[in-house]
Amino acid sequence: MTSRPVDPAPVPAPRTIAEHAAAVLARVAPLPAVELGLVDVASAGPGLVVARDVVAAAAVPPFDHAAMDGYAVRLADLPDDGTPVTLPVTGEVRPGAATPAVGVISQRAAVRIMTGAPMPAWADAVVPVERTSTGRFLAGGAQTEQDVTMSRQARTHVRAAGEDLRPGDVLARAGEPVTPALVAVAAAAGLAALHVRRRPRVAVLSTGSELVSADAARLAQASGATGSVPDSNSLMLAALARAAGADVVRVGAVPDDAHALTAALDHVVSGLLAPSQGQNRANSPLTTVDLVVTSGGVSAGASDVVREVLAGVAEPGSPVTDVELASVAMRPGKPQALARWRGVPWVAVPGNPVSAFVSFAMFVQPALARLAGAPPPRPRTGRAAAAWTSPPGREQVLAVRTLGSGEVAPCAPLHGGAGGAAHHLSALLAADALAVVAADVEKVAAGDEVAVLDLPGRLA
Repeated sequence: MTSRPVDPAPVPAPRTIAEHAAAVLARVAPLPAVELGLVDVASAGPGLVVARDVVAAAAVPPFDHAAMDGYAVRLADLPDDGTPVTLPVTGEVRPGAATPAVGVISQRAAVRIMTGAPMPAWADAVVPVERTSTGRFLAGGAQTEQDVTMSRQARTHVRAAGEDLRPGDVLARAGEPVTPALVAVAAAAGLAALHVRRRPRVAVLSTGSELVSADAARLAQASGATGSVPDSNSLMLAALARAAGADVVRVGAVPDDAHALTAALDHVVSGLLAPSQGQNRANSPLTTVDLVVTSGGVSAGASDVVREVLAGVAEPGSPVTDVELASVAMRPGKPQALARWRGVPWVAVPGNPVSAFVSFAMFVQPALARLAGAPPPRPRTGRAAAAWTSPPGREQVLAVRTLGSGEVAPCAPLHGGAGGAAHHLSALLAADALAVVAADVEKVAAGDEVAVLDLPGRLA
């Protein structure tokens, strides 16, 4: 009997972060565009991206209307020098009215008009009621005044048709996120639907026989048993994916057993587990996933089950294809792997929680952006608020917080130790960004410029 190979191929020379990110992006493509009604868009939640330019179909405002409660008048009837005049009140216009039927009037007249109501065709200004002899209108009250005294105002208080938007104006470009403001403006501009890309559907799971639920870990600790730890990775990856705008299928922890991992992957890509979690029904029921993300099992240990399953690429009819084992010259997050499971892209990141967190930001988040049809996140330039060291020959990815000054400072763990230690999960609590230090830099001095990648926002 021949032994099963440990790896499908030798691990090549170390990659840079950019090289591995490019390899991940090469495996995904923007999801198909769908047309969604604005009602569905408004209820779909965050993460939708515009697939086609959004173009106004109607003018905003659609007609000339009053910007204040007051009286519609002709400026020609009000002296330029501000001398007050008394005009007869000949009618009233309220919001929702058709074109006001008060077009035939005598000279020197005024019409009651409320904010948002269409202007009479003959009027070109509104005098606010508080600037007239009336003082104010009684809510719900009928017209009682027979005339009103007023004077010319500095502003006309009229909003002209099309002064905000005109037909053909571009409201958003393809690749931009769908925001509440865009939904509102699109509706105002006469649109009933948008072409968008649905949110990516992501399955996340963690590997490790030591991983158990939080309740199981608590019971084990109470009984004095050792060897098990809470599965924080699948929860973290699910939360990161959701914050990045994806729909998530969280499988949880899978033991270090090739058959168990194979079964979990099969269930996910076939859609058997997918309906158990939140989904985007705006397009169609969730039947499969667009990306699989696993943590753990990619190093060189005897229990590294992901590498064992990836070795199956050599077997005829294997569900795993396009395997790449990568060593990325970064800290943390050196061991990485890529593959396809029954055609679905699979990104395998290390099991160390901080390494998994960093790997998501560097490699998974850009893939989610491409699936959604959005540009990948780009780092900004920041300045270090304090000095820190960086490992020679490896790009350092360090959890940092942005100070009020705009500078970034390393995040320290809760109970001492150097900021940025790869095993200190608590250092991530205060982080709002990651600083990326070049491989040829061994020490960052206070005031030095560093690349800073902002982290996904709060969970939606």
